[in-house]
Amino acid sequence: MEERKFDPYQFIGFVLIALILTWMLYRNAPEEAAQTTPEPTPAVATPEATPGPATAVVSATAMDASMYGPFAGFMQANAAAPQQLENEFMQLKIQPKGGQIEQLLLKGETNYKGEPLYLIDRGNANFSVSIPLQDGRVLRTEDFYFSAVVEGQSVVLTAKASEGKQLRFTYRLNPKTHLLDFSMDTAGMAAFLDSSRPATLRWTTHAFRNSKSIEYENRYTELTYGHREDKVDYLSIAGEDQETENQVRWVSYRQHFFSAILLFQNPVDTVTLTSVDLSDDETLDEAFTKRYTTSVPLAISGSELTTALQFYFGPTDYKTLKSYNQDLESSVPLGWGIFGWINRFIFLPLFSFLTSFLPHGIAVIVLTIIVRLAMSPVTYKSYVSQIKMKILRPEVDEINKKYAKDAVKKQQEVMSLYSRAGASPMSGCVPALLQMPVFFALFTFFPVAFSLRQKPFLWADDLSSYDAVVDLPFNIPFYGDHISLFPILASVAIFFYTRMTTGQQSMPQQPGMPNMKVIMYLMPLMMLFFFNNYASGLSLYYFVSNLLTIILMLVIKNYIIDDDKILLQIEENKKKPKKAGGFSARLQKAMEEAEKQKRAQGRR
Repeated sequence: MEERKFDPYQFIGFVLIALILTWMLYRNAPEEAAQTTPEPTPAVATPEATPGPATAVVSATAMDASMYGPFAGFMQANAAAPQQLENEFMQLKIQPKGGQIEQLLLKGETNYKGEPLYLIDRGNANFSVSIPLQDGRVLRTEDFYFSAVVEGQSVVLTAKASEGKQLRFTYRLNPKTHLLDFSMDTAGMAAFLDSSRPATLRWTTHAFRNSKSIEYENRYTELTYGHREDKVDYLSIAGEDQETENQVRWVSYRQHFFSAILLFQNPVDTVTLTSVDLSDDETLDEAFTKRYTTSVPLAISGSELTTALQFYFGPTDYKTLKSYNQDLESSVPLGWGIFGWINRFIFLPLFSFLTSFLPHGIAVIVLTIIVRLAMSPVTYKSYVSQIKMKILRPEVDEINKKYAKDAVKKQQEVMSLYSRAGASPMSGCVPALLQMPVFFALFTFFPVAFSLRQKPFLWADDLSSYDAVVDLPFNIPFYGDHISLFPILASVAIFFYTRMTTGQQSMPQQPGMPNMKVIMYLMPLMMLFFFNNYASGLSLYYFVSNLLTIILMLVIKNYIIDDDKILLQIEENKKKPKKAGGFSARLQKAMEEAEKQKRAQGRR
């Protein structure tokens, strides 16, 4: 294979890609922070009472029911059994004690152990409303005992006290959707409610671990919320984060590939959101990834308390969420700016089309081929630029020797040579910059592609998780306790691509500067460590992409490009009168002005 000298402009483009990739990985990596590991049955924090004179929280565990006066009936236990609702997507059980969802199963889904996938189970979630009374006390619905009646796809729960005072919860499961309607209203309590203070709805969930790599799953397990028209924001994925936001339209407890979303009929002011990272060491068998909490004020209007909400329980799938026309698809992290645009309008529909008739692993390969063929003109121009720069290198060396003591003149002559020859030193950098949007769009696309979940290909049993071929009896820092094969293949392909683009010759070393060739060869090693725990579908894409790039470069070199013809073209270009314009003209003029000023200062 023909040897090539190091192209600094191509190196600049490569470094830009590497730096942005490193930044994105750093942004997603969990930070070291004080972490909290929940008990097997997580305790739900008691909501704080609204400050006021003689404020107390009414709790069946703290007081005798006889002290509740007219509300003692709410706390009287009954023998009502959990009620069940079910449609084709989920099955849920509602517990009369507290009127809460006791269990919610997503039908047809399993976790990494092959067990049925529950979003709510074993006390990992709490949904309660604190109701302020005029005497300063606060009633908590989690302490109430409800009677339950099933009416079709609805469960109506009623807690009754003396003299017609009652509280009613209604859950209605929408047929053939992932939506669950919830409403709450009081009756006969107007004389006791404190309308000057809002009631507080508090929703807490400990997100279950559902993937093999808890560290990788945690990077995409995040509390997101929509507010202020179409704006979407999020809390930190690491440590503990809390925000108080206005005009919140919905709150999503994303668990990588599954979400529990609370939707409001109208934007709500002063919503307090909290996220706490619960993951610790991946070698342990953690049950949870995050703890999410949402506190929402509910106004008491008309002397009674009435509210209506809606929940979404289902996959974090862009197409599914978009079908509800409530901007829920914005909770899927497809990337910002042009990266998200490329994913939404190109890769999502294209990959959906390919997987409609191809196995998912083959669809990844076909998608990669399409991308590389689409980018082949850029690859061709990049390679032609390398050939031109190599042909002109002897003349550039002569100019450097001739004007070794005059940097301005040397630069002018080199720019003039490039201009007359029809070559551009930026041609090696521009192609890399043009490919960056596609590169990073796919970097964000594969980790959130729900359709890859639990889809096998070759030795990988799940393209949305790592493809371990060897399980290690120990954990290697930053690498893991297993060896994934696709990242190794991708790293080998990057290594050979690097050799093709940097060549075999030693590169000139500047004093105090690191060896650039060593830096370039570090890229495959970085790839090996970064992607060992990533989705195997992403590593498969990088392996095939770099393999195709190598093949394309060999085809272009051996069958398309003729070095002699390019040399003749350069010689012909030199003979043509060429007027400098645009940036080149301004650059030369600036250098000439600098040279004049230098000479003028010398005469002084």
